[in-house]
Amino acid sequence: MQKIRNIAIIAHVDHGKTTLVDKMLLAGQLFRENQNSGELILDNNDLERERGITILSKNVSIRYKDYKINIIDTPGHADFGGEVERVLNMADGCLLLVDAFEGPMPQTRFVLQKAIQIGLKPVVVINKVDKPNCRPDEVNEMVFDLMFSLDATEEQLDFPTIYGSAKQNWMSTDWRNPTDNITPLLDAIIEHIPAPEYIEGTPQMLITSLDFSSYVGRIAIGRIHRGELREGMDIALCKKDGTFVKNRIKELHLFEGLGRTKVEKAGSGDICALVGIEGFEIGDTIADLQNPEPLPRIAIDEPTMSMTFTNNDSPFFGKDGKFITSRHIAERLTKELDRNLALRVEKAEEADVWTVYGRGVLHLSVLIETMRREGYELQVGQPKVIIREIDGVKCEPIEQLTVNLPEEYASKIIDMVTRRKGELLSMENHNDRTHMEFTIPSRGIIGLRNNVLTASAGEAIMAHRFLEYQPWKGDIERRTNGSLIAMEAGTAYAYAIDKLQDRGKFFIFPQEEVYAGQVVGENAKEGDIVVNVTKSKKLTNMRASGADDKAKIIPPVVFSLEEALEYIKEDEYVEVTPHHLRLRKIILDEIERKRSNKQ
Repeated sequence: MQKIRNIAIIAHVDHGKTTLVDKMLLAGQLFRENQNSGELILDNNDLERERGITILSKNVSIRYKDYKINIIDTPGHADFGGEVERVLNMADGCLLLVDAFEGPMPQTRFVLQKAIQIGLKPVVVINKVDKPNCRPDEVNEMVFDLMFSLDATEEQLDFPTIYGSAKQNWMSTDWRNPTDNITPLLDAIIEHIPAPEYIEGTPQMLITSLDFSSYVGRIAIGRIHRGELREGMDIALCKKDGTFVKNRIKELHLFEGLGRTKVEKAGSGDICALVGIEGFEIGDTIADLQNPEPLPRIAIDEPTMSMTFTNNDSPFFGKDGKFITSRHIAERLTKELDRNLALRVEKAEEADVWTVYGRGVLHLSVLIETMRREGYELQVGQPKVIIREIDGVKCEPIEQLTVNLPEEYASKIIDMVTRRKGELLSMENHNDRTHMEFTIPSRGIIGLRNNVLTASAGEAIMAHRFLEYQPWKGDIERRTNGSLIAMEAGTAYAYAIDKLQDRGKFFIFPQEEVYAGQVVGENAKEGDIVVNVTKSKKLTNMRASGADDKAKIIPPVVFSLEEALEYIKEDEYVEVTPHHLRLRKIILDEIERKRSNKQ
């Protein structure tokens, strides 16, 4: 048997997965020098650090007692399911990480279900047992029930449990006896997770991930299923359409710590990176040149949401960004398709408009946010769910929604969800908090988070995951308030905003530049109003009879990208530039707008 262990780490957002991997890296005698910086080593992209979520899966490895443990970090959000499915293919077992207070959450369930179907052996880690009012034993029972409900086998249900606190850097088989290191966890991995079998024969490797380097181009990553690969070897690349393309491996790398080391050869069970393979896609097989046998391809869930992307054509285009033409956006979206499995892009019939399909608002907003940081300017339309015809019936995606919040707000939330065609499945109370599960159409979730947080004074924890397609549930009322639209271009004055405040809430600060057709606020009633926010106070040499009232301005509403996407109506765009997010009408001219509304 080989001294290799391949494990994937599964956890809900914010249960401490990345912290745990960092501690394991430290235990593997690496990075002694960065130990004091307190930075997370794994989440190395800015967006991941700011939001505290893992978006891209990563590979690292540690050495422990002359065993090599390859750790594959997986994203927790169901929106990044495309990442999850292909990553689990590389592992032989998984570490299920659960918070000792919250217990298993719906998104943990999403990844765990995939892992159990593939047949991975789990090791359960109950983390954060140093928190007050945690309930490790009860959580362990909950994990067992969850595995049972996901149809786990007898062998999978007989899992070892390790308790501890990754932050305090200790793990133990009994949470009442803390240790001073995390070796009990590493021992459990070596003892319970099977070593990859060494399969003799012609080489086979499924490409499950890729890396990009501006120096050597695209790098194929995967786990060798059988046989061995060597540097300079000629191989066949088995494509989606059943054709075989001859290729040569220029370099072969294995994962060592956080980096990669160049090696001469790698054998069955190793996770490796190949340089020099051209024209591959994720899901292709590297096989023997004389006798190619493709492995089964990775099946990926279909996207459930779409958005329109187009280049920025507002009066302010090109002021902020470096990449503003439609050619730039087209190239960037094509590049994203290489790496982002669950994404689809279609060119629409109008010039310079693309329809981008993804797994949810978060999946698409992370792409938009990344583009905006790279210096792109673009406009994005309202997210729409993808509707399918199944046996002649119009069907839409349905999600499972869980909300956990203080008891006194429960009735408000139930009312809010049922208005959006949600159905309450179960409700249980625990320590003055209520845990509710609903099924709800994906359409109903767009814009729900803001309302739930407002209604529960910010206390609610909300998570959702895609279930299945079901027949159309009927119309859902969206935002009924109209928009306040700027009449002309110019600088917004406090004087003008002050006089208009009884009309509704504003989204702009005084002294901000606006243009005609920009949405500057929300009307308190239905219907859109055009307002003049660029009117300044006229000065005369007459003395005013009363003292001038000072302008008292209520602070404007500032949207995050997701909130803006969920807020806009069908005839509006979000204009995204590196430094600004603006809401605007698709047709800027007021007369044109009225004309098209009549039609």
